[in-house]
Amino acid sequence: MKYCLLGEKLSHSFSKEIHTKLGLDYSLREVSPCMIGDFALSREFAGYNVTIPYKKTITSYLDGVSNEVKSIGAVNTVKIKDGKSYGYNTDVLGFLYTVKRKGVNLSGKTVMVLGTGGASNAVKYGLEKENAKEIIIVGRNSEINYQNCYDKTEVEIIINATPVGTSPDFESKPIDLSKFSKLIAVFDLIYNPQKTALLKQAENLGLIYSNGLPMLVEQALCAQDIWLDKTHGFEVTEKLIEEISKKQLNICLVGMPSCGKSTIGKELSKALNREFIDLDNEIFVQTKKTPAEIIKESGEEYFREIETKILKQVICNLNAVISLGGGAFISEKNRELISQNAISVYIKRDLSLLETGGRPLSLEKGVETLYNERKEFYETASLTVENNGDITCAIKELIKKYETFSFERSQS
Repeated sequence: MKYCLLGEKLSHSFSKEIHTKLGLDYSLREVSPCMIGDFALSREFAGYNVTIPYKKTITSYLDGVSNEVKSIGAVNTVKIKDGKSYGYNTDVLGFLYTVKRKGVNLSGKTVMVLGTGGASNAVKYGLEKENAKEIIIVGRNSEINYQNCYDKTEVEIIINATPVGTSPDFESKPIDLSKFSKLIAVFDLIYNPQKTALLKQAENLGLIYSNGLPMLVEQALCAQDIWLDKTHGFEVTEKLIEEISKKQLNICLVGMPSCGKSTIGKELSKALNREFIDLDNEIFVQTKKTPAEIIKESGEEYFREIETKILKQVICNLNAVISLGGGAFISEKNRELISQNAISVYIKRDLSLLETGGRPLSLEKGVETLYNERKEFYETASLTVENNGDITCAIKELIKKYETFSFERSQS
């Protein structure tokens, strides 16, 4: 039997990866608005998921819908049985799973939901089901909006159901969390980047937080349960969350000039079947000048501005190996960008083995001085791998550490 995801533009969907991992014959089906009726009535698939912009539209073509759909007004799962089509909404189950896996109890809590669209409606339904004390909906044109929402000082949990902060807009967040003194937890339904600017602030404030990947995975598995009349275990969900989280993240190699980042990066990308990106090369492609030439002509400060600008573009990639220039990781802005969508790996090499040719800062300051300026920043990387001998050994060590590293656990 065949299944699919119905939508208008589906180039960034993870649904196919989730469902095919579990053995379904699953595809992505992009359909124009004028063809929705034809698709729904064709009965081509045994079941399908529905995403923007058809979650509400599809209901008029179905033979029946669940109680959740009647309350929420949106469908994300359709099952064909005995020639008839039935609509369900598993987003609610996905949302509640995300909250509960972080140990947060919604009962009796004052919760603020950002956004008024379909995702917001599913969240509101889940909150009501779990007996939240008060649900505050914030919208741009609502009675409670993004200007006066800070008057709600009693808020304990915030859920972002807007697209604000989605890649490539890594630096935007819908509200300032620091203005809510009773806040204990933040949930962002966005999963690219894995750590939005909103979640970075939640982390800095010491709050419980989660992105939307657990919701994405759990709602997909609940859809399979409906199609196949089965029940999945939480261990299946957790394994998939970890696998997809790791595959989605970039691997950023940092370290001193000539420590082997580019050489290791190229070989690592082949071993892991990922794209390789050299940040210095990207700078050359866009400026027609090497980093050394830019530093010599315009100074290091000017070069760092260009470096950050291009890193913002590069970090939006998924599943890439990215080699950074020796000084890129000393910038707090750059480290923040990297932490939102990448695992950072410090390639550590003995100073006596580092070359200085064509490296103006190494020549000007000296390798040891340059290292002492940067050491504390390199050591904040997620992983450290030494490269003092056979580079093949360094790559094997990196792969071993990467395979056991958990981005999810590192956020707990």
